[in-house]
Amino acid sequence: MSWSGMRGISQIPGYVVLQPTTLCNLDCTYCYLPFRSRNDRMSPAVAAAVAESVNPWAAADERFSVVWHGGEPLAAGRAALAELMAPFEGVEHHVQTNATLIDDAWCEFFAEHQVRVSVSVDGPEELNNERVNRGGSPAYRHIMLGVEALQRHGVPFSALCVVARPRPGLAARLYEYFLGLGCDVLGINIEEQEGVNARVNAFADDAVRTFWAELVAAWRLDPRIHVREIEWTLRYAGAVLSGTADDILPGALDPIPTIAADGRVFLLSPELAGFTDPRYGDFSSGNVLHTPLSAILSGAATSAGWVPEYLRGVEACRMSCPYFGFCGGAHAANRYFEHGRFDGTETNHCRNSKIRLLEGVLDHAGAR
Repeated sequence: MSWSGMRGISQIPGYVVLQPTTLCNLDCTYCYLPFRSRNDRMSPAVAAAVAESVNPWAAADERFSVVWHGGEPLAAGRAALAELMAPFEGVEHHVQTNATLIDDAWCEFFAEHQVRVSVSVDGPEELNNERVNRGGSPAYRHIMLGVEALQRHGVPFSALCVVARPRPGLAARLYEYFLGLGCDVLGINIEEQEGVNARVNAFADDAVRTFWAELVAAWRLDPRIHVREIEWTLRYAGAVLSGTADDILPGALDPIPTIAADGRVFLLSPELAGFTDPRYGDFSSGNVLHTPLSAILSGAATSAGWVPEYLRGVEACRMSCPYFGFCGGAHAANRYFEHGRFDGTETNHCRNSKIRLLEGVLDHAGAR
């Protein structure tokens, strides 16, 4: 494929991520968040400042998303979350939640505010040992109470599953579970080494490739739910076959602006929020209380000291990696937390969730 020229950063994002609180009521062992035991709250002034830039983008885009992510966003409470949502116009509100706080009142809130819900759960009960509360007790039964409330109220929901160790037979078991759970979309994240989670995610290539191939096989037998990774990969493979693969990867990187509770803006990788480094500072690109988000994005390429280094790393990927058309370059946080800098190329995350994913899908296609 004929990629040429360095990728820049788009001045208009596909969505924004907002952190209503740093607090999480769980203490998952693989969590990357550094301040999940603190309750730093986003003020209405921060949300209003973000909305000033977002509302014009939403008016020009028939589907623009505001994603409420934490911590546990529901820990902010319904009244506070409603006040934070109020300045936004014409957007889709999404919430990523551990579901343990969901009850009838929250379901009514989701319906009233038309919030799209995504639940974090890692499969059957015995696969959720990493998802524990502050006392170290398993959270699964509380997660299920939340899911049952969603089902009782007819609130559709997606699911996000973290796979701590890919192994034979796991993918089919997970897919069967999520079919029964009743979610309409499933996302699979193989555990990543990032943030405060220092566990190395270097898994055997064959194990990861087989995991993805088995997931495709299970999905093909009963494709009642959308599987994020499979559908994106099949779209790319189809584009390669039709000769339109160069049209799949956007010409500019989505900045994925994440607005922390205090108004600081973190670009390209939400996982960088809350960390500092003597070389790069706190990784932020500005604060919406002082500079409009649109202005921060207009100068994104030089908004923080690490960003030019990251863009050089993306270019190095483009020049050296045959999978670049599928991946678009290793994620910034994965580069940093695995390599200690931003201009490295291949990461374990690349191998687990991009390279072996594509190979697994193709292996399944070749086996049929």
